[in-house]
Amino acid sequence: MTDSRLAFIGGGNMARSLVGGLIADGWDPGRIRVADPDPQQTDRLAQRFSVTTTQDNHAALEQADAVVLAVKPQAIKAVVDELAATIAAQRPLVISIAAGIRATALGGWLGMDTAIVRTMPNTPALVQSGATALFANSVVSEEQRNLAESVLRAVGLTLWIDDEDLMDAVTALSGSGPAYFFLFMEALQDAGTDLGLPVETARLLTLQTAFGAAKMALESTEGAATLRQRVTSPGGTTERALDYLKQHGFEETVAGALRAAAERSRALAAEFGEES
Repeated sequence: MTDSRLAFIGGGNMARSLVGGLIADGWDPGRIRVADPDPQQTDRLAQRFSVTTTQDNHAALEQADAVVLAVKPQAIKAVVDELAATIAAQRPLVISIAAGIRATALGGWLGMDTAIVRTMPNTPALVQSGATALFANSVVSEEQRNLAESVLRAVGLTLWIDDEDLMDAVTALSGSGPAYFFLFMEALQDAGTDLGLPVETARLLTLQTAFGAAKMALESTEGAATLRQRVTSPGGTTERALDYLKQHGFEETVAGALRAAAERSRALAAEFGEES
């Protein structure tokens, strides 16, 4: 797959992380083009990664096997309308990382015979530790699925889903998920300082504990519930803390937060992804 030609429309943070991950994964920088209207963005990308950059979206698309739409959701329809004729003529795979924009909406703008993969990466992709769900429309070939997966796999875990409606749940869980952990980490750190720890001590203990717990979960063959039980001694401090969280509706609060995020994802899809 590393001999494919890729075009990125948009050179922001997520595009930069993908380009960096791809090059680290063995892609030839000469086969990657990035278009962005901001010359400072393109200059940084060219200097850092030696990729071809341009302010012209059409020039970026020339001979591309896949185009990655890395623009904000509110701008994607204007960009797609501009490129529709070129995409129809060249027929590249279209990979969208625009949150909330459905593949059906993209198909409505580009033509339902366009091969489209909708993805939902999250911000840890910026440090090659992302989690990305992918959905392919019926036009996407097996080879194109492999190409899309190889692009997103350069920045972390990739998982396919068969029902696009599940993207709202993905957005609520992993798309927004890093912020939930950051909030919990903030709360741990603040509580630690309230108990008398120096700020830097509380910060470092929080960060390493979060990292260690995630690493244990990733490397274990057992589920989170089993791991939790193993560090919860009967009558001990951990049990007392967990009981307090449960008594104050911790699980219900988390479930409610995800439902709220999923509902907002559906609303944004309707707002930015209208097919008219």
